[in-house]
Amino acid sequence: MHHDPLAPSHVVVIGAGWAGWGAAKALCEAGVRVTMVDGMADPTGCTPITTANGKPFEAGTRGFWRDYPNINALISQLGLTQVFTPFTTSAFWSPDGLEATAPVFGDGLQLPSPLGQAFATFENFKRLPVADRLSIAGLLVAMLDLNRNPEIFSRYDAIDALTLFRQLKISERMINEFLRPILLVGLFKPPEELSAAVTMELLYYYALAHQDAFDVRWIRSKTIAERIIAPLSQVLQERYPLKVLGSTLATRLNLEADGQSLRSVEIRSLSSGSTSVIGAVDAVVLAVGAKGMKTVLAQSPEFAAKTPELTAAGTLGAIDVVSVRLWLDRKVTVADPANVFSRFAALRGAGATFFMLDQLQSDSQAELWGGEAPQGSVVASDFYNATAIAALSDQAIVDALMEDLLPAAQPDFRKAHVVDQEVRRYPASVSLFSPGSFALRPPLETSLAAVVCAGDWVRMGAREHGAKGLCQERAYVCGLEAANSLLRRRIVRGAGEHQVLPVRPDEPQVVLGRALNKLVMESLEATGIRWPWLTA
Repeated sequence: MHHDPLAPSHVVVIGAGWAGWGAAKALCEAGVRVTMVDGMADPTGCTPITTANGKPFEAGTRGFWRDYPNINALISQLGLTQVFTPFTTSAFWSPDGLEATAPVFGDGLQLPSPLGQAFATFENFKRLPVADRLSIAGLLVAMLDLNRNPEIFSRYDAIDALTLFRQLKISERMINEFLRPILLVGLFKPPEELSAAVTMELLYYYALAHQDAFDVRWIRSKTIAERIIAPLSQVLQERYPLKVLGSTLATRLNLEADGQSLRSVEIRSLSSGSTSVIGAVDAVVLAVGAKGMKTVLAQSPEFAAKTPELTAAGTLGAIDVVSVRLWLDRKVTVADPANVFSRFAALRGAGATFFMLDQLQSDSQAELWGGEAPQGSVVASDFYNATAIAALSDQAIVDALMEDLLPAAQPDFRKAHVVDQEVRRYPASVSLFSPGSFALRPPLETSLAAVVCAGDWVRMGAREHGAKGLCQERAYVCGLEAANSLLRRRIVRGAGEHQVLPVRPDEPQVVLGRALNKLVMESLEATGIRWPWLTA
């Protein structure tokens, strides 16, 4: 290396989401010097995001599922208490009214999956006939088949989820009234635009691995950034040489003359517009999405030429999100604090959620009102796959909520008036797992030894984790694994790898089912017979 061999290694982490903070934590604790760069004004979470009127705002309300062992371990390690609400029920709404309620499964008698889910939800589907519910059985077989070998996985990835559902003879009602709304808020696109493989991974992780896998809880007060990221960043900055640069974009990665090692990272300040160079860089963690990846590569031609797999990843699509917060002049009580909308014309093809923040964060009303005297309910609503919604004016979006959507779940919303509102648009902010996208997603380790990728869209290969889909746990774990990879391969010198906790093991009946499926299918495939949905 070109700098002091005794000085600590230096890594630049680009991106301050869950993946970036996971990487920063693992590297700092191993004794590596870290510089973190993000366009957010304060990536440490210590400065609350507020509206012009000083009220708190969060981009997207994100849940914490039961199988988040690494985030739960982080909370314990930081000594944080009272971070989460209790596990809550969720309701699904359509123009016909209440479609289904997801109970808190952990409160019931624990039965083997999927029997436990079937019994626990028997009363919870309000409209869907039993025959339609049973039509999902074929999907369970396909899920057992999914990871039989990499070739089978890529065949499932090549087809869209809707095609698979129809091949499996799942009823159109089951698809439209249950699977479609779940996917619009779980992977943020309708089934015809999603990889069948990633769809099955998501449904398995969130709903089928264990009876209580779908149990979810939320932040009890303030925001994820303030309650979890801020305490983490404070500990890391107090104890370790961590430097966090907010309002800063990484614009270019420069290589040494050998074309194999990094020389520096160029950055641009959003506040001053000035550019500067971070030198003596041993490694880089790219904790960015498709949009960020594309931008960095476009400005780093030498680097792009060395990493064709990242150029490919930069071509992947991303999803537009719109987040809304409404402060009302009266209290409206909704049976379930977390809710999903589907099939409403007003959604314009989007999936949407709404949360009663005054019910979820019941002990912090004054905080929700930014110190003003609380008047009534505070509603957070997020629209995913929201390109058409984002094109509307702020007022039109608020009107759609107050006039069409919210009153369908609780007529009392018609009596309420909006006293304050905030609408924010996040174009291309969420990964899109389209059919055939798996092979294009960035790998954890790239063609340049000193550059690793982290994020919920990254393929972890041999280090793959049970947390799937667009999830905070997956992003955080991938950050830990990216750092561990640099330490394990001695790209940076450090004191040891960060522990990564696995999700709970698969239940015995699932393990058995996979083994039987493999046995049967491999003998049949030897004679040229395969599942009809994979013959395409």
